[in-house]
Amino acid sequence: MVCQRIDNALEQDAFTARFNDTSVMMQARHQFSTPSDNWCQVHFADSEIKVLRASKQYIYDDLGNEFLDCVSSSAHVGHCHPHVVAAGHAQMLKLWTTQGFLNDTYSQYMKKLMDILPESLSVVYLVNSGSEATDLALRLGRLYTKRHDVAVFESSYHGNISSLVDISSKSFKRLPQGKKDFVHVIPLPRTRNNIENDQAEFCNEAQKVIQKASQNGTPVGVFISEIVVAAAGVVIPPPNYFKTVYQMVRSQGGICIADEVQTGLGRLGGDFWAFQGYGVVPDILAFGKSQGNGFPMAAVVTTREIADSLPEYMSTYGGNPLACAIGKAVLEVIINEKLMYSAKMVGKFLLEGLRGLMSKHPTIGDVRGMGLCIGMEVVCGRPDMKPATNFANRVLYL
Repeated sequence: MVCQRIDNALEQDAFTARFNDTSVMMQARHQFSTPSDNWCQVHFADSEIKVLRASKQYIYDDLGNEFLDCVSSSAHVGHCHPHVVAAGHAQMLKLWTTQGFLNDTYSQYMKKLMDILPESLSVVYLVNSGSEATDLALRLGRLYTKRHDVAVFESSYHGNISSLVDISSKSFKRLPQGKKDFVHVIPLPRTRNNIENDQAEFCNEAQKVIQKASQNGTPVGVFISEIVVAAAGVVIPPPNYFKTVYQMVRSQGGICIADEVQTGLGRLGGDFWAFQGYGVVPDILAFGKSQGNGFPMAAVVTTREIADSLPEYMSTYGGNPLACAIGKAVLEVIINEKLMYSAKMVGKFLLEGLRGLMSKHPTIGDVRGMGLCIGMEVVCGRPDMKPATNFANRVLYL
């Protein structure tokens, strides 16, 4: 169905409005939100939907129209999953926000979380959002290494807190001050032709960046990256890339952070974590978004040695019983319903379907991804591959 909708959209010369009048709500949105509200700009500026309810992979408007939801990436096990809803409801009837005391829900969730993590990652901080998680991960890395400098990928995005805007090249390149001196940008390891040749080239590029920082007297303390770089358009690095780059960073005293806010908990199919597919274990792991199936929760997991570098940490809501009950239910659904296998097989089918459209539509420059993390590149035509930004925005509103 997704491939058919995209096929139809690419053949249209113009898009027509198909949604009911939501002028009052739109007026309020424009009155109370800012021009930089990218979420509204990207997803809802041209095709407003007044969402009334949601179930599984669908959302429904106030007229009863059903839409396949390809936007809400946090609804990891489906909207309003009955097991998750029941777990949250039962916990709300007993205890919600109090944290810091002993409670069984926290202990039970920690046990389930530890079961899906590498043994070395043994200390967990529960927080409220992906941005909060990556900010804490960055703080831990800097405290442990006693270094301020950070290496990131080109076109990276790690959150909207000031500390993360500074290290997110997708964000700081739009700011007047641009890149700060303590940030070192590594070219994206996007495979083009020959995987082995590309891998050697990308590793050399990363090594140049890391060595230059050391030679300038500002060695990299933290390398933070997505493993599959979703923020840059679903870029999949070559198989041995992270083994090599992690070793480079660690050999000169730095540590490696994996940002799995968008790719963790089985979204890529087959494994719980993207880093498992690359045969590496990060020093610090940050994840969220899908963790609470829409309920605000996230986590940072690290080694005991790194955790001991943080004098104290307190989060009013992080790890509260309601969050733990919901997080535990989400893990149970992923495991009991074999959703990682489903993501792998459905993703394979979708990937093949979208790639099948490439021969018909020269405006599709590339289709890439793993599991249910898939990107389609919309271009003016092949082989020039010039981005067709306006057309891509129109395709979003299928």
